[in-house]
Amino acid sequence: MRNLKSMRLNQDGTTAVEFAMVAPVFILLVIGTIGLCFALFLVGSLHFAVEDGARCASVKTTICADAASTIAYTRSRYLGPNVSPTFTYTSAACGNSVSASVSYSMDVGFKTFVVPISATACFP
Repeated sequence: MRNLKSMRLNQDGTTAVEFAMVAPVFILLVIGTIGLCFALFLVGSLHFAVEDGARCASVKTTICADAASTIAYTRSRYLGPNVSPTFTYTSAACGNSVSASVSYSMDVGFKTFVVPISATACFP
């Protein structure tokens, strides 16, 4: 009877058990945050590239003289993750329009999520 009572009151190992319960949730939270940061960096870089490409087509006419040079300039301004977005250039009613689209794959270990991301900018 005395051994059972002493085992019940023994606190050895409780920290390890608590860590084993909290660690998986914390690790998934950290990995998810890092994945979200990569996706937000991709979105920001994509928006910057298309805005700068549309501005180049309107203002820097010696550098962005035609559609091919505008797309090449826009591609050079993209600094995000290596996912190779597709850029397109059109002359629209609002001015020079550049748009981009990409499918971003987020691998979370047990499942892969594919997120379509697009950006459009028009500069008069």
